[in-house]
Amino acid sequence: MDYIISCCSTLDVTPEHIKESGLEYIGFHYVVNGEQHIDDLGQEIPFSKFYEEIKKGADTSTSQISIGEYEDYFAKLMSSGKDLIHVSLSTGISSTYQSACAAAENIREQFPNQKLYIVDSLCASSGYGLFMDLLSQKRSKGMSIDDLFIWANENKKNVSHWFCSTDLSYFVKGGRISKTSGVIGGIFEICPVMDVTPEGKLEVIKKIRTKKKGLTELVNKMEEHAIGGLNYSGPCYISHSECIEDAEFVKDLILKRFKNIEEVKIFYIGTTIGSHTGLGTTALFFIGDKREKAK
Repeated sequence: MDYIISCCSTLDVTPEHIKESGLEYIGFHYVVNGEQHIDDLGQEIPFSKFYEEIKKGADTSTSQISIGEYEDYFAKLMSSGKDLIHVSLSTGISSTYQSACAAAENIREQFPNQKLYIVDSLCASSGYGLFMDLLSQKRSKGMSIDDLFIWANENKKNVSHWFCSTDLSYFVKGGRISKTSGVIGGIFEICPVMDVTPEGKLEVIKKIRTKKKGLTELVNKMEEHAIGGLNYSGPCYISHSECIEDAEFVKDLILKRFKNIEEVKIFYIGTTIGSHTGLGTTALFFIGDKREKAK
């Protein structure tokens, strides 16, 4: 169907992957040591360089996309004459959805004969990327923009997100873990395992001692919650913040347990999400049971 599917740069896949999926995206802003950049999926500043700056103690922060930026972006896309569905980063993490909705109200007046839908993905990082790929596939199979809007809202909570971090400093900085817990966690090698809630918020589910056990728990959660259990054959994405060995460890475990999975895709956690996770975070994403309550 001839309409545009758009998202934010926080979907944590490669520019090539976005192009293959036929998606458009708009970049968040991030700051490294006082210098502002647009999140362009690692094109201006490679992810390895970004994380090297974090290793050196760089001060990082982010800012969301303004209403005016959304207005300009939507107008540019819709000037093609096509309808548009834009899917935002989870409202549990950012208020960018509200900004996109406010911009959409103004843009609809400029393009009264075209459709413009805004969806709160309730997803983040490569789980957001996985969700966008599902939407792209539905479009390729002929689903209309009206039906896609309905399908997206009915199925977004089926994208499972599981995170494990070996470096708690940035989670303490962001207020997700207390300073005391961060200190104790560092001493005893505690690796928190986190889930994304039905409201799209990141929440600590378990605190596990040693990295290997924490990473293994991600795969245990996949076995518990993936559609079909060990017979799962759907998409499986992993993202990491400069800890490729940990991502590969999780990938190998998955391929050993889940015999029907042919490919596990690994991506970097991008500069926006990475500004809040810091180093040492590994995340696993798949299609699972609906997120109705903490697991």
